[in-house]
Amino acid sequence: MLFETFAAGGCRSYLLGCETSCAAVLIDPELSLTDRYRGRLNQHGLTLRYIVDTHTHADHFSASLALRKAFGAPVAMHRLSAAPFADVRLDDGEMLIAGTLKLTAMHTPGHTHDSMCLVMNDRVFTGDTLLIGGTGRTDLPTGDPHQLFDSLFGKLLKLPGETLVFPAHDYKDRGHSTIADEIRTNPRLQKTDRAAFVEMMHALNLAAPTHLTEALRTNMSGGKTVGQLLSEAACGVPFLSMSELGSRLGGNSRDLIVIDLREKDDYDMGHIEGALHLPRGQLELRVNSELPDPTMRIVTCCEYGKISVLAAATLRDLGFMRATALDGGIAAWREAGFPLEPSR
Repeated sequence: MLFETFAAGGCRSYLLGCETSCAAVLIDPELSLTDRYRGRLNQHGLTLRYIVDTHTHADHFSASLALRKAFGAPVAMHRLSAAPFADVRLDDGEMLIAGTLKLTAMHTPGHTHDSMCLVMNDRVFTGDTLLIGGTGRTDLPTGDPHQLFDSLFGKLLKLPGETLVFPAHDYKDRGHSTIADEIRTNPRLQKTDRAAFVEMMHALNLAAPTHLTEALRTNMSGGKTVGQLLSEAACGVPFLSMSELGSRLGGNSRDLIVIDLREKDDYDMGHIEGALHLPRGQLELRVNSELPDPTMRIVTCCEYGKISVLAAATLRDLGFMRATALDGGIAAWREAGFPLEPSR
């Protein structure tokens, strides 16, 4: 069996490959690693048969939908998952088979109601149910400490002690553990009384994940992240460097319109010479009156160079095919020593 672990911060995902059939399974893929997964699959000549999310993630962005579109492989989740794009909905004890790979779903609610572990031969992929030296939290949507207690002590920890544990997060830099090691050393598993365990989980008082709302929104619905919107827009928009724009201002600017998308107060404090003030929120409503010539060359700019990319993409969609975005924003322009002029 081919086996590889991928890391993105504290997140862990796993690629399993059957050497006989070249079938592969990818567990808990992270969106920022999409190209790395693609590269490994191609490198090893593997065909992706299943993409599995062990639960609805609230702390990172799943790559499942993007990989499904790229490879045509079905997404497998527990049957209680809210994700509309899940093709295979697993119940407790059901199995995925890809060549010689056989993974059995073990429903382990607690961290989320759709949490499951995947048991395969000598190992178990525990998602966020059991971590190395910890467990998944239970204070996020659909979490329940009582269910987690039952999932751990009633199911997962009854696996053979030598079973290797591969979680969806690793904050100990250990890569993997075993069921026996966790029973012996994991502080949270020392609370074997239900009431004591539940009290401990309620008292954790953990900070909310950085991307909680966006992660839940995208992972539950299949919607796009802000990063995906920016990336997709950037693929269809050319950029103009600050030095190139600087050289074209003044006497050479007749064939060029600079659009400043910021709000009025920011624009008035200082803007690029001759820039037209057109706030992003008014762009579509005023574009016909402010930009009567669709053949003009346009450069969009904003404070940090992100809204300008979306605006340039919108202008191109509207037929302004020479719309470009400034590489960097007004903040970078200012830091580079290029001049800004205040409104009079």
